[in-house]
Amino acid sequence: MVRLGTGIGWRPEIADAVERMPGVDWVEVVAENLCPGHLPESLVRLRERGVTVVPHGVSLGLGGAERPDEGRLAALAERAEALGAPLVTEHIAFVRAGGPLTASARLEAGHLLPVPRTRDALDVLCENVRIAQRALPVPLAVENIAALISWPGEEMTEGQFLYELVERTGVRLLIDVANLHTNHVNRGEDPAKALAELPVEAIAYVHVAGGVEKDGVWHDSHAHPVPRPVLDILTDLASRVAPPGVLLERDEDFPEAGELERELTAIGEAVRAGTRTRGPEPVAEGPQGTAAEAERGAAAGQAPEAPGAVGEAGEAGERVRERVALAQTALLSALVAGTPVPEGFDRTRLGIQARALAAKRAGVVAKVAPELPAVLGTAYRPAFLSYAQTRPMRGGYRQDALDFAEWALLSGGLAEGRAKRELREWWLDRSGPAPRRRSRVARVARMGRVLMRR
Repeated sequence: MVRLGTGIGWRPEIADAVERMPGVDWVEVVAENLCPGHLPESLVRLRERGVTVVPHGVSLGLGGAERPDEGRLAALAERAEALGAPLVTEHIAFVRAGGPLTASARLEAGHLLPVPRTRDALDVLCENVRIAQRALPVPLAVENIAALISWPGEEMTEGQFLYELVERTGVRLLIDVANLHTNHVNRGEDPAKALAELPVEAIAYVHVAGGVEKDGVWHDSHAHPVPRPVLDILTDLASRVAPPGVLLERDEDFPEAGELERELTAIGEAVRAGTRTRGPEPVAEGPQGTAAEAERGAAAGQAPEAPGAVGEAGEAGERVRERVALAQTALLSALVAGTPVPEGFDRTRLGIQARALAAKRAGVVAKVAPELPAVLGTAYRPAFLSYAQTRPMRGGYRQDALDFAEWALLSGGLAEGRAKRELREWWLDRSGPAPRRRSRVARVARMGRVLMRR
């Protein structure tokens, strides 16, 4: 097992500060934000100093009903090799639904959504993890996620679900203690019970992050200081096992470097507090030899076989995937397309989750296309939230920006004036396959053709 030490999430906004921080042994970077042939100079300098860099994927959707996309797997593998990473990480989540398994339009969540803790979902997840393990050049670790909602009819606790996942695949775990706290507040799940059920010997490293509570709901924002309850869960974890690595995540509202360094110090103190109370390393309950077999399989680049595991092809496997696909599509459609709430879900919580997804889309689109809020001013956010109520993403955030601009132009909500003219110009410049000719006649003719096609 790789001993990583103390780390921090590398982001361009804090790149200079991270380079100067004392005691940083490694960094984690969002894999999808990297171009392997053009690594940021800050990351290159860190690697030259011997700092380990771990790519952290967010788009595979290993918990989704479809098998992992070969192109996304190849891209993640390419980034791992470009960084010389000792492992790669992803999430136990689904991020899209629909498509051929449901004979419906594909839906993108733009967010990590929880999988149901059922036998069907576990079968699909295990097979998807095995596919990913074979495609990646280094070991894979998967992360537990935070959730606002609970699935009806779940058959296992989170700890039991993760234990079986590790037992059947030999995959490593990235345990996010902030997500355990989130699920405690939002879903009433006991973090101590989850830790007691986990195969702690499979932990690759640990995430620590901040959040905020609003109206009784905890939002895993990664934009606030790490609260004491999260540090207490970290201490509990460290009292059970020595974590190979602990990493501070911060994605927005970055504070001064001194505050980040103080948070790293507090994290170190929380780990040491747990270490002082830890006895002999625990032996996880379950079939004897599982952990050792997983270790040997990981060293050989193979996942251990397990009785009853779903095959990579076959009628039974496809029926399971179809059941999972239908359930995930119904949920995601309710969240992003305004369709009826599936039976058994908490309508209030689904409403909160739907608004959170729309707000996230608005924020990301504003970063991808900063001209939109610049043109629309204070009208941008309410207009985007109205657009997002019934219009799911259909091709990533850049396409979402174009779709929103088109909707704003055609919905009648913009009176004639500077903002409408500038928005029309922006959309025309980006909506076609080639740069637009600049004559007025060409602009009018092209807009007419595009609108007729749509």
